[in-house]
Amino acid sequence: MLNRSFTPFPILITERLTLRQLVISDEQEIFTLRSDSEINKYLDRQLSDTIEDARNFINKINENIHKNDSLYWAITLGDKNILVGTICLFGFSDENGKCEIGYELLTNFQGQGIMKEAAGKVIDYAFNTIKVQKIEAFLHRNNQSSIKLLDKFSFRNSNEPDNTNPELICYYLTNSIDNLK
Repeated sequence: MLNRSFTPFPILITERLTLRQLVISDEQEIFTLRSDSEINKYLDRQLSDTIEDARNFINKINENIHKNDSLYWAITLGDKNILVGTICLFGFSDENGKCEIGYELLTNFQGQGIMKEAAGKVIDYAFNTIKVQKIEAFLHRNNQSSIKLLDKFSFRNSNEPDNTNPELICYYLTNSIDNLK
């Protein structure tokens, strides 16, 4: 059984980052993430049209956290409480001991190792606190930045096509001695 009790919300801190819960004042940054065509080019989702879309998204995310269905962190730089990206764990399966990871970063913060730092902390939390045995990531086959990030953590390509979208590939990481570095 997975340890899915997300109250109080788990704030995660790294050398440069604070991963915290989304708040309504993040609406402008969430709107930017969800309306930027470059960030969304590999994501199968409708672009946000308004700040209200972002506000509704934040409320929906926080409802799912309250129900222990998902975790969704705002990635902020150190003491600055400004969102630069997000990272989440969702699709939990108690039966299979697994979940899915997803992430996105504002364009002007890409290429600085921010997502690697955030993902490392979240992967550690998933394995050691929630006690998942497997983390999956479904991504577009052409999303080279995401593939490179997952490779850094020794995720493996499942080589199984996604039944709903043939452009998606599944990478996975299992909680084993092999993954310890």
